[in-house]
Amino acid sequence: MQTLKTQLTNKLKGAKRVVVLGVGSELRSDDAAGILAAKLIAKKIKKDKKPQVAILIGETAPENFTGEIKKLKPTHLIIIDAADISKKSGEILMFGPENIKGVSFCTHQLPMGIMFDYLKNYISCEIAVLGIQPKSLKVGNILSKEVKNAIKCVSGIVLEALYKDVKNTAHAG
Repeated sequence: MQTLKTQLTNKLKGAKRVVVLGVGSELRSDDAAGILAAKLIAKKIKKDKKPQVAILIGETAPENFTGEIKKLKPTHLIIIDAADISKKSGEILMFGPENIKGVSFCTHQLPMGIMFDYLKNYISCEIAVLGIQPKSLKVGNILSKEVKNAIKCVSGIVLEALYKDVKNTAHAG
């Protein structure tokens, strides 16, 4: 079985322009995972390296960013979000739009499948979704330890997959 890092590295082969879209709600505990991971990646992006990377914070309405994504014309789109992937809290799973059945995204105004279909009609890009299993979605709660660790892990993996020379101690299997 491939590691998450290997899967993402393979998915990003040939990437020229990458958009990372962090999704979720910072008001609902672990649902903030995608947003916080995207912000962490944004802090560590290497501006002088290829591929070009843009970070978008989609919050609970990622469909509002489809226009921006179309303008950026990415070769690859990475979406990071809390999702019920039927795993232990903090576990991370990568899947594509074709595997969205059976995955429940935590707080969205529009189902992700509709957004994927819309984007496919306008841009031709590889899409990878990194789903993080939340522990709690209660309003006002703090992040669980498991999801905090997953945020560090997933951001490190994305950076390593984008820039082979970035060193990070966070790894996932």
